[in-house]
Amino acid sequence: MDLIIVGGGPIGIACALEAEKNDLNYLILEKGCLVNSLYHYPTNMQFFSTSEKLELDNIPFISDKPKPQKREALEYYRRIATSKNINIHLFEEVSTIVTAENGKHRITSSKTNYEADNVIIATGFYDIPNYIHIPGEELPKVSHYYNDPHFYATQKTIVVGASNSAVDAALEIFRKGGEVTMVVRSPEIGERVKYWVRPDIVNRIKEGSIKAYFNSRLKEIKEDTVTLETPEGEEVLENDFVLLLTGYRPNFEFLKNIGIQLSEDGRKIPQYDEKTMETNIPGIYLAGVICGGVETHKWFIENSRVHAKMILDHISEKEKALPGRTS
Repeated sequence: MDLIIVGGGPIGIACALEAEKNDLNYLILEKGCLVNSLYHYPTNMQFFSTSEKLELDNIPFISDKPKPQKREALEYYRRIATSKNINIHLFEEVSTIVTAENGKHRITSSKTNYEADNVIIATGFYDIPNYIHIPGEELPKVSHYYNDPHFYATQKTIVVGASNSAVDAALEIFRKGGEVTMVVRSPEIGERVKYWVRPDIVNRIKEGSIKAYFNSRLKEIKEDTVTLETPEGEEVLENDFVLLLTGYRPNFEFLKNIGIQLSEDGRKIPQYDEKTMETNIPGIYLAGVICGGVETHKWFIENSRVHAKMILDHISEKEKALPGRTS
């Protein structure tokens, strides 16, 4: 096989579209459903990017509003996958990738084994949360993912974090009748919060509709309470649910096991050629947010769509140079 693409998100689909243009034999392996990470985003999530910046292969993305919501994106990428007959195996997780002496890559999945000349890793980062490692983090009332505000109506909910996901959750739960308290390590709401949302959360905190503890951290979680460390000392609050929306990270162990080198400066940025996206292992490429290491805010659909063409141009040139290949 010419190419295995690991990850069936928007960037993985973009790579498949480019592979078809280059008449390459490819297969996407996705451990969950189609665009799995996007599927698990909050129900009411709205993109920062406008719809045309989320488009793949110049296929129009028609949205009711300039900035589309999750449901519209699911419909868009699903229609591309089905109408273009994208070759994808869903619910098939890749466990190992081993490069043989002859340069072939042997891929082991949850269902079978494959061998390919090239591999693109486009797995994103949403599957592994950043744990904060405090007592009680494992309790059933604690979640690192937020879905729908209705679940938290009338409940006392702690939201840890000040990013887009934390702010969206806090505002939605408040508007569905939940009692929301935010716990934020920094002195204010993050500057990268969507510009049309940030004034809303700042004003809700200012008026007291949402309580916020800044320069603070969650110290312990118990069945009915949480303990905070604040500038004024420890505080114990009554609590029903905790949302630890402290961000997510790529699967660095997966990359290291493959043999991909990561930077040692704490950012864990994988080694790759910025012109071809090829890693330190010939024939293995990276695409999408996984290229940013822990700096997951640097790459997203809008600015990493170009990776697909960069990679497939390079693979196509290599394939043409092989004996017996003329196109």
